[in-house]
Amino acid sequence: MRLNTVKCAALLATIVIALPLAAQASAIGDCGKASWYALTSRTASGEMMDASKLTAAHPNLPFGTRVQVTNVTNGRSVVVRINDRGPFVGNRVIDLSKAAAKHLSFVSKGVTKVCFSTALAAPVPEPRPAAAAWTARNQLY
Repeated sequence: MRLNTVKCAALLATIVIALPLAAQASAIGDCGKASWYALTSRTASGEMMDASKLTAAHPNLPFGTRVQVTNVTNGRSVVVRINDRGPFVGNRVIDLSKAAAKHLSFVSKGVTKVCFSTALAAPVPEPRPAAAAWTARNQLY
């Protein structure tokens, strides 16, 4: 009887750990349309958008996550870092910086079909310059 209790507890622990991973499964790898953008404003992570860096916007992957994106049309791949939220067009799965779009050879098209998956490296926490400046400024009072 005691063995069954231990097995049930182990099974429950496995389910509790696996549920969040299953919820993220659609974010870990996906295929669909990608576009590129080049703004001169802050990204959702707080850093300035730099179109010359290999970055991307995704609706829910953590900032700092490295993602390998492959252009389905030509097979070219690039690893980008998530630093923004988006895309805000219903049929797109990821927005890439102009530099990433150049690597994938679709700048002139504007939109292309891609597949992406999280890279093996763990997410790197990104500093939030805007928040850090605000905190430092308000500690004086």
